[in-house]
Amino acid sequence: MINIGDVLTLEPKNSDQFEKYKTKMVERKGNDLYIDYPINLKTNKTVFLLDGTQLKVSFVGKDGSIYLFEAEIKGRVKQNIPMLVLSFPGIEHLIKIQRRQYVRVETAIDIAIHPLNLEFEPFTAITDDISAGGAAIIFPKETPLKAGMTVNSWYVLPMQNGEYHYIKVQCKVVRIIPFSDIKSKASLEFIDISGYERQLVLRLSFERQLANRNKGL
Repeated sequence: MINIGDVLTLEPKNSDQFEKYKTKMVERKGNDLYIDYPINLKTNKTVFLLDGTQLKVSFVGKDGSIYLFEAEIKGRVKQNIPMLVLSFPGIEHLIKIQRRQYVRVETAIDIAIHPLNLEFEPFTAITDDISAGGAAIIFPKETPLKAGMTVNSWYVLPMQNGEYHYIKVQCKVVRIIPFSDIKSKASLEFIDISGYERQLVLRLSFERQLANRNKGL
């Protein structure tokens, strides 16, 4: 599943800064992964991680899917090259994401919807689920939101470490579905989202999947 030579992407689990590092697996002994010193993708400089650092790790498997797991820096060793020792929780703890397919996670996130051309009054709502490709929202039935509309949406993304990120995304309303006597449900597709904003939504989705798994959901 994870092999020597595989490229790993690391992200600090509890950090106020959104950073990503790249490294390569050099050796494996049981559930200990020996990796090169990682490189910061923004600065292209070597990152020195302390023992006990909590990380989120992703890699691309041979089947083309992206796999995610949580890990910890256990120590460092020096053989032919200096390496870090990274914990691996086991195959049963991997989360699989198909390429070209974003996993939807059921979660309630505050959102504001604004029209592009004054078709309706701006309103607030909550998400029913969200992914890096779009969201489903629950909103008042009397709101004249229609399939095919393009709208602006603002999301408040609460992260596991307590930080909040605010993103603005242009969306297409794909469909409207009855939800209750007073509420409707709309499926939104992101059509104008930056790479950074998509990564934030992916990070949120990953954190919520892990939290649900830990709760046995």
